[in-house]
Amino acid sequence: MPVPSELLRLTEDPRFWAGESDDQSPALRVTFPVTGGYALVLDLTGGERTLGLRGPASSEPIQLGWAPAGEAFPAALRWWELDLFARVIAWEDPTLPHPGLVVALLAPFAPATPDDDESVIAAVREAAYRSLRRDVPPAEPTGPEQAPLPLFISDDWWPAPPSASPQVLDEASIAELSRPEEAFRDVRAGSRFPRELLADLVRQATTHLELVARERWYDETRSLARHILDTGDLRPIPALLGALTEAGCDHPTVLDALSEPLVPAEACWMVETLTGARPGTLTSMVTGVPHDSREDR
Repeated sequence: MPVPSELLRLTEDPRFWAGESDDQSPALRVTFPVTGGYALVLDLTGGERTLGLRGPASSEPIQLGWAPAGEAFPAALRWWELDLFARVIAWEDPTLPHPGLVVALLAPFAPATPDDDESVIAAVREAAYRSLRRDVPPAEPTGPEQAPLPLFISDDWWPAPPSASPQVLDEASIAELSRPEEAFRDVRAGSRFPRELLADLVRQATTHLELVARERWYDETRSLARHILDTGDLRPIPALLGALTEAGCDHPTVLDALSEPLVPAEACWMVETLTGARPGTLTSMVTGVPHDSREDR
């Protein structure tokens, strides 16, 4: 589903990510279809953000959490739920790679809990915020219209104009946004929270990714992907990409995730998906954090 142009405009403004409200902005709804007729729905109204879950038999979402302007976000999702949904969304929509816009927008609704590896979450969130890009026009040409004399050809005489960065957020902002939230509100115990719908979406999304790992395209490359998973060494990723291409894989999400310039967090989730590994297994190895074997949630 195409991302609305109004949302793209907002996401290219650093003030939006800093939580600075813009009362002049029109109300905006963005829908991220997941699987089985389910969708995550984000409503933006000024500085307020509301996350909802739309089921397969309804046209309107049920509220998961509401964040008033300037206040703590609700813990409407667990991190592993958001990570799972973002993977499925990216698999179905190549224009929304993971980690990317979905994680960047919805991560505040999924704060880390004591059971999570905060360093892994920070690494994925950092990759998501770093993925935010904007089109930057080329710098206007400078210098003389004719070739200068040899004495005047150095940059000291004709310095190039500073070029704007395509990165929406600077490094300090990315570091701040990637940190775990210090305060949040847990809303999942409320009587109106759609826990049964959410649990069904988790089941369907999990099954969706499990079926991906069984695709025949990946039979001949699974051993190489498993080697990367077991060793935590991403250097064979180009070889994996070549093997997948030779095997006939033309899925844009797969190919983009494993292509240069390589984003470790993006490559990790793809290797985990192709091998059927628990999400976060390789990511934790690459970030240097031991991945605990939690019981099934």
